[in-house]
Amino acid sequence: MDKLRVGLIGCGGRGRAHAVGYQQSDKVQIVACADPSEEARERMMNEFGVERTYEDYPEMLEKEDLDIVSMSLWTGLHHDAIMACVDAPSPPRLINAEKPMAPTFGESRRMHEACEEAGIMLTFSHQRRFGNTFQKAKELLDAGAIGDLTRVEGHCSNLFDWGTHWFDMFFYFNDDRPAEWVMGQIDVSRHHTVFDAFVETHGLSYLEWDNDVSGLLVTGRDQHGARCGVSLTGTDGMLEIAGGGLRVLSAGKDWEEPELDGPDLPGGDTTLYILETIDCLLEGRESLLSSRKALQATELIFATYESSRRRARIYLPLDIEDSPLLSMMEDGQITVPE
Repeated sequence: MDKLRVGLIGCGGRGRAHAVGYQQSDKVQIVACADPSEEARERMMNEFGVERTYEDYPEMLEKEDLDIVSMSLWTGLHHDAIMACVDAPSPPRLINAEKPMAPTFGESRRMHEACEEAGIMLTFSHQRRFGNTFQKAKELLDAGAIGDLTRVEGHCSNLFDWGTHWFDMFFYFNDDRPAEWVMGQIDVSRHHTVFDAFVETHGLSYLEWDNDVSGLLVTGRDQHGARCGVSLTGTDGMLEIAGGGLRVLSAGKDWEEPELDGPDLPGGDTTLYILETIDCLLEGRESLLSSRKALQATELIFATYESSRRRARIYLPLDIEDSPLLSMMEDGQITVPE
């Protein structure tokens, strides 16, 4: 079988992480990359043996016949890049994209729908699903170590950039069931951006599923570090994931730290993500990180913002186009203090 042809859009840190992942597969070959930075393109070419480089990704998409595209750009550039892949003369069969999905819910939904309609497999790098602590926690949960799941909680620095991972983990632990409703509040006490995307200073997001599982995500700068983690509460115990470790409290026992295992690959979780998507493409099955699943996590972010805007509980599915956070800032409902 001929190797699948890979093109990279974005040659920065995350672009390189994707390239490391492709390098571990004998089923693909990185043939082209695109980045405005000549230095970044040359690094990619020299380190990974990339044959051709382009300053602009539209030229790469026009000239190259690619099976797979990895898109590692800042969040505000995601929509245009993915739609360009869809509209390319020879569209790729698989797009592996960086998270968060997009600055607005409308853009996020359109990317997913456009790729679905075109028959393109689209994924977003919620690669923590492949982390050994999270997979072990899921294994213990499914084995009944803490009884039936009743609650998931998370703490991190913001809802948008970090929170997309934790919301995705909420769904992972609850078997990717759609959430029913969200109620939330946000605070903006300073101007803070992550990869040029504006994020709230503090946030609270409470949600429930139809199987009586509830979730709570608490965000803020003071949540970063030691308190950045996820905990699961069940009818017979608890699981806690924080600081790269995992511990479990089962009925009648003290806290225990289970042994963690997993393949030791260059690039870690991101490499496992890339390898899984290649296999899913060849086998015709849905990826663990499909855009369908990513959109569920993204919906919780914007539903939390919408709850703050409406001062009400938001029932899902969410039917808005904008980012309520950005809209409230534009119309003066939210102002950043001097």
